[in-house]
Amino acid sequence: MNPNWEESLNHFERMIDSGTESMRIKAVIKLSKLSNQAPEYILSQTIPILSNLIADDSSNNSSPLQGLVIHCLKCIARQGDDGRLATEIGQSGALCSILRLLPQSNASVQKICLKCIWCLVNLCNENRLIVAMNGGLEIILNMLNSSMDGVRRYLLEILSALSLVRVVRRGLVSLGGLRFLVEAARVGNMLSRERACQAIGLLGITRRVRRMLVDLGVIDVLMELLRVGDGALKVVAGNTLGVILANIDYIDLVVQSGAIPLFAELIQGSESVGQEIAEDAFCLLAVGEANAVVIAEHLVRILREGNAESKAAAANVFWDLSGYKHTIPVIRNSGAIPLLVELLSSQSSEVRETVSGAIAQLSYSQADREALNESGAVPLLLDLLHDDSVELKDNAAEALINFFDDTLQHETISQVVDHPSFRSMQNRLGRIRGASDNQTVSSMRQMNIDQAEPTKD
Repeated sequence: MNPNWEESLNHFERMIDSGTESMRIKAVIKLSKLSNQAPEYILSQTIPILSNLIADDSSNNSSPLQGLVIHCLKCIARQGDDGRLATEIGQSGALCSILRLLPQSNASVQKICLKCIWCLVNLCNENRLIVAMNGGLEIILNMLNSSMDGVRRYLLEILSALSLVRVVRRGLVSLGGLRFLVEAARVGNMLSRERACQAIGLLGITRRVRRMLVDLGVIDVLMELLRVGDGALKVVAGNTLGVILANIDYIDLVVQSGAIPLFAELIQGSESVGQEIAEDAFCLLAVGEANAVVIAEHLVRILREGNAESKAAAANVFWDLSGYKHTIPVIRNSGAIPLLVELLSSQSSEVRETVSGAIAQLSYSQADREALNESGAVPLLLDLLHDDSVELKDNAAEALINFFDDTLQHETISQVVDHPSFRSMQNRLGRIRGASDNQTVSSMRQMNIDQAEPTKD
């Protein structure tokens, strides 16, 4: 038989309003137990009652009612949809009361308070701001400084949730809390670690903080997240590691930690954002020739074994890397060119477009033109001039123009000089080259080493 919730609510109100301490305690305990059964509108009406109760009792730090009320609020916050009840609890003033109690309470009540705060800040963005604006960051950092092992994980996961607030991130730097944020990225549940990792990436944009984070061991933490994280966490960790790579001094540290194989895994993942992040990271890491050799080996394997999406991503990296003078022979020696030529016949339009772009860029090198010709690229490029894709036709025309301008290859493609795509691209490249006579390579990609390399801090 279903309880009469309206009658139960009225009884609860009477017990809190005029009951003895013992009766209040029993009423709060019963509400906690029934919170997962009661309708949301009933629970909503109990929130201001409980909030007033804890505010009135905040001067009595030894009251057994305090912990029970806070526990009850935590139980209520977890009910309902979309964190609405957690939002109401924050707006009721209860969260501020709990924050005031936290540093003054005994260990058992502190643990109850932290569990409730943990729940409230995880369920509601507004509650994070309430905690931040009412001294919550300072309280959490002071407790972490006290090395409270029994509740440390709650503290770190609260900190990671708070770190999504800009004012908290600024405070972490000024209050010396960065080490705890790095620790929060190392331990806890995956969502909490992802939040901490995201905050680290946002903070690491500035040079000074980036150095501080590296000194705190953040590279090892990010590498671990790339290894053990779920799909979303790996993407965030990869992006944050890319922020660290903005300082060229840290490239060797990142490579020595084993980043290249992990970024290769990211390229083979299902997240398109992750693939883009890995592509950018490889372009940064490849400023060292030894790194470029290892990267090319992984990309060649992906061209052989990957699915269409990862092959397209790998080809896109080769497209970018072919703009580095020192990586042009690396690409040729890696065995990538025959694979790229073979993929011009792929069933995937995305693969054909990125592969044709890479081949167009490679065609600026005479040695690569010879390798492309030996692999049978020219007939395939000629066929692509008749493709429906404008990008494919442009890429093919760009490559063929470079063959046409090569006296050794000129006769091979002389029959296409009147093709509209060929003529159009020839005119466009002529304008680009006329405007940039001092560039060794002036392709439609318009990517040179000065644009690709990060600036040294």
